[in-house]
Amino acid sequence: MLSLFSLFLSFIVSKQIPLYRDPTAPINDRVQDLMDRMTVEEIVGQLHQVDGHFDFITPMQTQNPGSLFSLLSFTAGHVIQLARETRLGIPVLMGIDAIHGHAFWPGATVFPTQLGAAQSWDDKIIEQMGNITAFEMRYTGPAWAFSPVLCISRDPRWGRIGETFGEDPYVIGRLAKALINGLQGNNGQGVTSDPDHVAACAKHFAGYSETEGGEDASEADLSFRKMNSFFLPPFEKVARETNVATFMAGYQAIEGVPMTLNKLYLKEVLRERYGYNGFVVSDYNNIGYLISNQKVVSNYEEGAKKALEAGLDMSMAVPDFYQALLNDVGNKTIDMKIVNESCRRILELKFKLGLFEDDRYPNVTLANQRNGSPYNRNQALIASRESVVLVKNGKKKGSDQPFLPLNENELTNIAVIGPNADNPLSQNGDWSLGTGQIDFFGQHPRNCSITYVDGITRRFLHNETFINNNLKSNRIRNSEKTVRYEMGCGIEPSETADLEAALTAVKESDVSVVVIGDRLIYYGEMRPTATLELMGGQPEMLRKIIETGKEFVLVVMSYKPVIIPDDILEAASAVFIQFSPGMLGGQALADLLFGDYSPSGRLTISIPRHAGQLPVFYNKIR
Repeated sequence: MLSLFSLFLSFIVSKQIPLYRDPTAPINDRVQDLMDRMTVEEIVGQLHQVDGHFDFITPMQTQNPGSLFSLLSFTAGHVIQLARETRLGIPVLMGIDAIHGHAFWPGATVFPTQLGAAQSWDDKIIEQMGNITAFEMRYTGPAWAFSPVLCISRDPRWGRIGETFGEDPYVIGRLAKALINGLQGNNGQGVTSDPDHVAACAKHFAGYSETEGGEDASEADLSFRKMNSFFLPPFEKVARETNVATFMAGYQAIEGVPMTLNKLYLKEVLRERYGYNGFVVSDYNNIGYLISNQKVVSNYEEGAKKALEAGLDMSMAVPDFYQALLNDVGNKTIDMKIVNESCRRILELKFKLGLFEDDRYPNVTLANQRNGSPYNRNQALIASRESVVLVKNGKKKGSDQPFLPLNENELTNIAVIGPNADNPLSQNGDWSLGTGQIDFFGQHPRNCSITYVDGITRRFLHNETFINNNLKSNRIRNSEKTVRYEMGCGIEPSETADLEAALTAVKESDVSVVVIGDRLIYYGEMRPTATLELMGGQPEMLRKIIETGKEFVLVVMSYKPVIIPDDILEAASAVFIQFSPGMLGGQALADLLFGDYSPSGRLTISIPRHAGQLPVFYNKIR
């Protein structure tokens, strides 16, 4: 009897799951049990993040990567399945640039950009933006959003200004906290295994936006005083108050020390002063950048060693990093304790997210059922509507009455003019489908977006089903009223448009809505501009419209501030500013034009009257 019982116990023990697979065990115990089982190669691999734009199969088979990014749907599923089949089955942490909505998924809800949404000054709107973004990431693969951006707007020539919340450190910290809480859920207590929420990433730590002449990833001329006064407070706020899962180190160098190697900020400030316990990932190819651009290390081995010793935990998109760090370990040029500490932080997040129990394997059917739902789109509409800034409302000709709102009963013909009047890509802004950052899904379906032509047509003609799908006629009518659209001019050098047709439309209209701004080629990562002047034929078109003597509403729909000449501002009957307002930007503007809602947006960024004023922001050190 005793021998049979012993055999039974032996059988039970042999079938017992490893401790790290037990969801009821404390996370610290699970991490330790797993690391005790891992080889050096598996530990080093956790610190390696692979770019999904290139060959990701070979790294999965040879390098044990801890993370991949920019993969969705079946490609993400393939990677997750490969991870399941590894010796220990350690899940990969899939990341995506979900900056203002899960905007790389076709038909998902695209909110205003950070700069756009910030004009609402509304924490609840920003938090809801994070909630919905995380909700729509469910069933698509990623569990990690590279968001929010806590950089401070200092020079609007910088191509990434539209990714910021503006120029005020307090406002940035407050809105970033709201977005993190939305993404991660749990009331600021940190990530959980809730599959409808994701890990957030506070970036780009720190001082990355202090550019020289707007040039991206340049040397940042920053004193310790300036860092503490302006650039660090937003990061300190989220580190202390949100338990944000990850930080991302910026490209720039401060006093010749790249942030990737900066012990002062990564260790003394972030770890010791703020008490931050999450992990720090580099930005794209930061360790390679140390060699090729900043020229502070001679090879990848030196770069990997110094980066980890400085406080970095994970390297993004450096194919040579894995082998280089293995070489460092093998040559004993780095203390294995440092490597283990970084691995531990990464594994802790995976356990907190519940990836060992639910690795977020994608399900396209379920994703499409929730992504871009009527409720989610309505929340994006609210965000867009509340972030429209009315900077001028003049008087009607021959009257003391304000020009806006438009009285539809007094109007028969409306002209909608301008290169951004019917351009969903410009509305959605950077980090969305069609921008080239993720190519495999093309663009969002056209009927997902309501442009200015769409929005004004639906509202004025009371045709709620109208969406401008490859408009065959520039004139849309009902029995009594007409909306006419003409592009008028181009912004990009390759664009052509009929200016005379636009002027005819203006002359024949009761009022015109003229939508101007910028385009993707003039903003984004590594895309600074030398000027903020209106590009292409826009100045000429506007002055020709002024010459007609007709009343018009000017809508500046841009990714970042643009300079509007004084004579154009003076001539316009009303002026709106919308920073990349997202899919529903056209409807939001129409709602305000006709007085269905009152404009409430307020600027979080200074707009210069001339490029010679730059840099322009209110809190200068004098």
